[in-house]
Amino acid sequence: MPRKAPTSIFLIFLCLLLLAFYSLLLSRSAISLSPTHLRFRPRNLTARYDAPDSFNHVIREDINELTHRTRLVTSIPGPVESVSVLLPNWEVLVLVSQDTPLTSNLGVGGFYCFFPRNETSPANFSGVLPFTGATTFKCTLPNRNRRLQPFHQPVLTRFPERETNVISAAPGMPRWDFLAYECFSTETDVVLFVKGVNNRQGINKSPEEFRCVFGNDIKNAVKTPVTSSKQEVFRCLHPNLMELSISPSTTAAAKRIKVSIEINREKLVVPSVAYYTPPRRHMPSNPNPTSLLCATTMVYNVAKFLREWVMYYSKIGVDKFILYDNGSDDDLERVIKELDEEGDYNIERIFWVWPKTQEAGFSHSAVYAKDSCTWMMYVDVDEFIFSPSWLKNSSQPSKTMLKSLLSISSNGSIGQVSIKCNDFGPSDQKKHPAMGVIQGYNCRRQAEQRHKSILFLEAVDHSLLNVIHHFDLSNNHYNWKELPLEAAVINHYKYQAWPEFMTKFRRRVSAFVADWRTRVNPMSKDRTPGLGFQPIKPEGWENMFCDVKDDRLKLWTKKWFGSQTPQGLKMAWQL
Repeated sequence: MPRKAPTSIFLIFLCLLLLAFYSLLLSRSAISLSPTHLRFRPRNLTARYDAPDSFNHVIREDINELTHRTRLVTSIPGPVESVSVLLPNWEVLVLVSQDTPLTSNLGVGGFYCFFPRNETSPANFSGVLPFTGATTFKCTLPNRNRRLQPFHQPVLTRFPERETNVISAAPGMPRWDFLAYECFSTETDVVLFVKGVNNRQGINKSPEEFRCVFGNDIKNAVKTPVTSSKQEVFRCLHPNLMELSISPSTTAAAKRIKVSIEINREKLVVPSVAYYTPPRRHMPSNPNPTSLLCATTMVYNVAKFLREWVMYYSKIGVDKFILYDNGSDDDLERVIKELDEEGDYNIERIFWVWPKTQEAGFSHSAVYAKDSCTWMMYVDVDEFIFSPSWLKNSSQPSKTMLKSLLSISSNGSIGQVSIKCNDFGPSDQKKHPAMGVIQGYNCRRQAEQRHKSILFLEAVDHSLLNVIHHFDLSNNHYNWKELPLEAAVINHYKYQAWPEFMTKFRRRVSAFVADWRTRVNPMSKDRTPGLGFQPIKPEGWENMFCDVKDDRLKLWTKKWFGSQTPQGLKMAWQL
């Protein structure tokens, strides 16, 4: 018993010593990361400010501190200068500037995300952002780091065992639900995409509540008025480049101008990974767009469906396809390459990594493609337009078929053509039909559902507002034409064989539609009747949503796209 008291005293002293050492580390970290006038929102790494010019401190935190940290570790082999964003489902998106050299063979792996508490996870190459040139990787936030607030950015490295001493001062990691993520410059203004400001569909804050802010440090931040604020799309005036004080001797990395949104009333600046590009001077818009009719859609892992979709639409009038790839990891790139080599298919794949941004992606396409397309068709890869009149009056498919639906008049008054959808069910299929969805699914619901649109790009409203594949049009200039079912209809192969349909539970692409697993809006048309919130196959799924047997498009495509081979009838997209 006499020896127990000294042991207890020693243990208490040791605990106090460790506590003091840990407190010292925390205080040093706090001093290095928190400017005097900033109060950080823990969840989103958002800065509030008290002084009129303190926005520049926010820029310094977002840019200079990140650059400073990565420069500190460049003498240690392995670390790569990067910025990270926390995505849904604990996924971390790591962005590496195009000015940072990387190995040419990124697909073989070898990179890791190194987090505080010496936790690591593999960093898998995801793609290259087309408008900033940034290389992206994805890794998973380790379990113990999920309890840290705020979340800290990882170090991207090939040698995580060497990074122990450089992660303690890692800056906080912005979260995806509050972020400026993409920017596009037109000849007259800047289109900025921001998540987390206009959160509710149909409720948009006034442009007067915001300003666009350009700049990387205290000397060159420039603010311009916002002219439109709808959904995740903000439009503002170009900055005066002379005010940004960028000299010819400035390094390429420093010339990259970060842009974000300032919320005036809250004195709040949204974290940003978006960069401004000045418009090209003396480059007038193409007066004769090369494509009369284009098609765009947002895709994820649609390689097995793409051939049928592209080959069908190219035969009936689509001149160009623009695919916004939402981070596919299947054979999509290979299929696109094969189509390019096989025929006269004009396919552009835009790597669009941002989750739940379908409306923003469509808004982007409306300005991005304006100089190369006259009309833009917004349909998904499981949706096929046809006219019942084609079945009676045409012996072969023709590139004029879709264009005949546009009713192009001399006065150009039609700005948008809408076509109703028929939703098809599983049609007793248990797996993806080898001959394609048109041949595999032929039983549908009785009532037509939503419509999809073909848009005259000159007619789109300045706000770029769109909902469920249709856009607001410029006031008093253009009309919206809705076609009757006798003129045209869309076969929407929505409820497919269960293994295919189950993959939709990954994530919904719309910003304003709840994910399948989220227990809200159980009666919404965006939900599958009788399915619930889990990917559990309902009893009798194969025969659900089957009110009407509809073989019209199946028989038509078999006649025009089918051919006999030694192995039997094959569709063109199978060969």
